[in-house]
Amino acid sequence: MEIPNFGNVEVRAVLFDLNGTLGENGRIDEEVRHLLERLADRYTVVVLSADTFGTLEEELRGLPVRIERVSSGAEKAEIARGYAPYAAVGNGNNDVAMLEGAELAFCVIGPEGATIDALLASDVVVRDVKDAIAMLLDERKLIATLRG
Repeated sequence: MEIPNFGNVEVRAVLFDLNGTLGENGRIDEEVRHLLERLADRYTVVVLSADTFGTLEEELRGLPVRIERVSSGAEKAEIARGYAPYAAVGNGNNDVAMLEGAELAFCVIGPEGATIDALLASDVVVRDVKDAIAMLLDERKLIATLRG
């Protein structure tokens, strides 16, 4: 997509962090699950997580997403490069390198907060992952936010 005074953005995959981004305390609500299904019609959807709460497989069961277990931010970034060009959605320090490598990066400042470094590595800051997904599903929302 062409975004005036921002540039041409090509995205084939959307990469998400789980905890603090897609869900809270390792749980994903039904509306987010539905939005992920819609997003998967347009992009390869990938969840990269250290699975702090031990809910990764359970929460994503039945969804058309790929799961990548990671143990560090460096590993997350390395795996992310294999999905390039990608959009990334995260909130924590272990998301920073993934956000920096993205064509388009979203920081979610939700109930579990976000780190300053994740915020600074992002192109767009949202208060809920639903807002990031909505922008990816309707590029006019993204253009309205990013145009210069």
